[in-house]
Amino acid sequence: MCRWAAYTGEPIFLDEIISRPGHSLIHQSHNATQTHTAINADGFGVAWYGERPEPGLFRDVHPAWSDPNLKSLTAQVKSGLFLAHVRASTGTATSRNNCHPFVHGRFSFMHNGQVGGYETFRRDADMLIPDSLYHSRKGATDSEAIFLVALAEGLEADPRAALERASARFIKLARAKGSLPHLRMTAALSDGTTLYAVRYATDDRAPSLYHRYSETRGGMAVVSEPLEDDQEGWTEIAPASFCTFKGPEVKVEPFYPCRCAEAA
Repeated sequence: MCRWAAYTGEPIFLDEIISRPGHSLIHQSHNATQTHTAINADGFGVAWYGERPEPGLFRDVHPAWSDPNLKSLTAQVKSGLFLAHVRASTGTATSRNNCHPFVHGRFSFMHNGQVGGYETFRRDADMLIPDSLYHSRKGATDSEAIFLVALAEGLEADPRAALERASARFIKLARAKGSLPHLRMTAALSDGTTLYAVRYATDDRAPSLYHRYSETRGGMAVVSEPLEDDQEGWTEIAPASFCTFKGPEVKVEPFYPCRCAEAA
């Protein structure tokens, strides 16, 4: 599975999360410890917010540890809100359009996990995306499809409920035409102002997710794996949780798309 990291707070250089720590996202791309896939070499991406409402986006298909452009970018760019991702494909091709994060307008989104049997109902998944958003469907991943369906479900007005409803629609497809696990996910999303994250699975194997506020940086890191092996203060996010991060505060709400799927 993929690994990702997000940050919100006082502006910092991107490399303070992506490459400098002992177990940075770059380190996790070739030595992840809390997943069955230790190597995440199927591309990478960074979405960051600056003075404009829409995020900057840099993605490529190289392993993150071997790309000098990524190293240069993260050493020079500062941001108070960014999402970064290293990819391990669960079936779709290695291409820039399949690399996370995905963006639409001011929204950015990235995902780690899988929808069981997605390759058997990709056409059905695409049919869930309305015509008004389908022009933004650039790749072939389940992750991008979930993002666009969540936008259609009202992501701007209520991110938790919209992502819950979108996830429910994919769970129904996986139950009808796919396979187990119907859904496993950690995801991060932002509108450029607020950072949100979710951890969920239809079984008991939700991917790992942690957060930690740094008084030194003045910001919150939300990560697949802690950035330092011996660093205290990392809090594991419980499964079936939707988190809203503002400063050092974390608002945790229940996330139960299966209720939506069963009620539909």
